[in-house]
Amino acid sequence: MAKVSPTIYLRQVRQEVSKITWPSRKETAISTTMVIIMVIVMALFFFVVDQIIGLAIGAILGLSG
Repeated sequence: MAKVSPTIYLRQVRQEVSKITWPSRKETAISTTMVIIMVIVMALFFFVVDQIIGLAIGAILGLSG
């Protein structure tokens, strides 16, 4: 691998960063909200599935009440 001087490297990094299309504040807020909602939905889903499996295993093994 060829060695690049720190000055050239930083110049190239600055050029690449300037090419990035950054999301707007509104897009970021919407995406963040969607992620939080999906995390909550999936957490509830896995909680319910875990409870059902726990009840089923308890019933099979005769451990329920």
